[in-house]
Amino acid sequence: MSVQAPRRRSAASRAARQPAAELPVARVAVDISLPHLDRPFDYLVPATMAASAVPGALVRVRFAGQLTSGFVLERRTASDHEGRLGYLERVVAAEPVLTPEIAQLARAVADRYGGTMADVLRLAIPPRHAAASRATTGATGAAAEPDTVESAAGRPGGHWDWYQDGPAYLAALADGRSPRAVWSALPGPSWSAEIAAAVEAVTRSGRGAVVVVPDARDLRQVDAALASRLGPGRHVVLSASLGSAERYRRWIALARGELTVVAGTRSAMFAPVANLGLVVLWDEGDDLHAELRAPYPHAREVLTTRAYLSRSAALIGGFARTAEGALLVGSGWARSLVAGRPVVRRLAPTVRPAGTDAEQARDEAARSARLPGIALRTARAALETGPVLIQVPRRGYLTAVACERCHAAARCDCGGPAQLAAPGTPLRCGWCGSAVARGCRSCGHHGLRALITGARRTAEELGRAFGGVPVRTSGGSRVLDRVGADPAIVVATPGAEPAVDGGYSAAVLLDGWALLGLASLRAAEEAVRRWMNACALVRPAGQGGSVVVVADGGQRAVQALVRWDPATFAERELADREELRFPPAARMAAITGPPEPVSALLAAAHLPAGAEVLGPLPVPGDRASARSGQVRYLLRVTRPQGGELALALRGAQAARSAAKEPGSVRVQLDPAALI
Repeated sequence: MSVQAPRRRSAASRAARQPAAELPVARVAVDISLPHLDRPFDYLVPATMAASAVPGALVRVRFAGQLTSGFVLERRTASDHEGRLGYLERVVAAEPVLTPEIAQLARAVADRYGGTMADVLRLAIPPRHAAASRATTGATGAAAEPDTVESAAGRPGGHWDWYQDGPAYLAALADGRSPRAVWSALPGPSWSAEIAAAVEAVTRSGRGAVVVVPDARDLRQVDAALASRLGPGRHVVLSASLGSAERYRRWIALARGELTVVAGTRSAMFAPVANLGLVVLWDEGDDLHAELRAPYPHAREVLTTRAYLSRSAALIGGFARTAEGALLVGSGWARSLVAGRPVVRRLAPTVRPAGTDAEQARDEAARSARLPGIALRTARAALETGPVLIQVPRRGYLTAVACERCHAAARCDCGGPAQLAAPGTPLRCGWCGSAVARGCRSCGHHGLRALITGARRTAEELGRAFGGVPVRTSGGSRVLDRVGADPAIVVATPGAEPAVDGGYSAAVLLDGWALLGLASLRAAEEAVRRWMNACALVRPAGQGGSVVVVADGGQRAVQALVRWDPATFAERELADREELRFPPAARMAAITGPPEPVSALLAAAHLPAGAEVLGPLPVPGDRASARSGQVRYLLRVTRPQGGELALALRGAQAARSAAKEPGSVRVQLDPAALI
């Protein structure tokens, strides 16, 4: 039996294990989410990869014996590590996809939310697509020919002259300055054209822009406005609906600088726009701006952080305004951009609450009826000139029922509410989906009465009340984008209201108590946002547009809607939060998990002086976690202590991961849902 002689290593193989002659060390952000390993690691750059392992390139490295991905952050002449360095295994893509600006932003976001840079980079950079990375868009990305700010503001759809300081804001953008504003948009469809005008102004200074909107419907509107304002091929859209190849192709076009304007949903907040001059966030209070994956950043915080780091302008807007928006103005970080009261009165519809003293004298059931007389009269009169919008807070048919005789709520064995999906269907639990017996547990009666009525049942009732008038529904899995201008009843859930050319002739906002009565810190704020978004689709009062809100007219939220004054409402909300020490006046963290790991993490964390520990509390909106015995604690510190709190929690998580302690604990800084 012969023995094969060992093969000699080729010259290429030997060169692969020789470090590069210049800048032989690559500092790499390795794709590992363990908190105790949240730092860059140094690797030697083989001579064969000296030209391709550039900062921003995607590489493969060996970490703890396994191959994993990472991004080159920088090349260095030497390493601070005293031990032996490993070599880069492979350069997956020599083209830099992680720009220095995005790397700095990812680190800042991770630090603010107590997370890891690896988790942020997974949110920021789409998965690589080899074929798309080799493609080019053919776009030049050239800036528009300069023209005057006045002409931009005066074009059809550009109404910045309606706002106090609006022309000055555009002039500052065009001059290369970086004004920051919290914008209360006027009702009507012109908001997207106004965003496009601001983007055009900043491109005339040779800079780029990032526009982030909540959903696909808003994105289509902004996309059309940008195309009309900038011309075809001058911007790119990023959204979840794109395939992986197309999304990566567009990302590469931005990273190459072929395009400098991008509009998209939440993930577009990390788009690699060269020479960024403006960040725009539309409908800042929409919960779709809150990321559901660790470290759970909010688009508002990401974009304001990005504006600060890149010294760019910011436009944080919507029809309504949040307490966070009021804080940006109150702290001096941004200016309030609003229209004068005469303009507001000219463009807003007439808003009347049901249940006023005058209406109660006319209709004794005005305060208690779900569809009081004023709403029916308004709808009937408005149907003579166009469609009427009916906003219902909940989709479905009957989302909660009770015994017809004793009024006891029907519930499942798990404690969830019994729901009726459609007439003649069996009762099912709204939490676990199990069948629920119709017999009342208290008295045995089988008859049911509605406690909470959904959009489908509302549409059924309105169809009987307005015989011969078409009734259309929008919500859930069937969302209408637009409806015609002919008379019709349109029943929609919040966020699913279809647009109408020329606007609705009237709107009725039902079940205001369901929004204002939510056990949430943001209940009133969210009610105002949903109501204003619906009212913005209604014609101005001068054209007969009217709105009826079925809620107590004495409520602060209802008064803000009647006056169309979101800025004052947000200021008062912020004042209340400051008095109660709730966000955004304070920084809070939610710690969720099994009792023992949560207690261990709290004991290990070096919390800031004076930090309050509140809990244990129920896990809001997560019934599976509640049933599995998980607990939730809230930590509260002053706003200046927020960075210290994030550092302390990340340190405690790092200690747990280094010790390989069992149990998963979720840490969320400034969670959207506090209670």
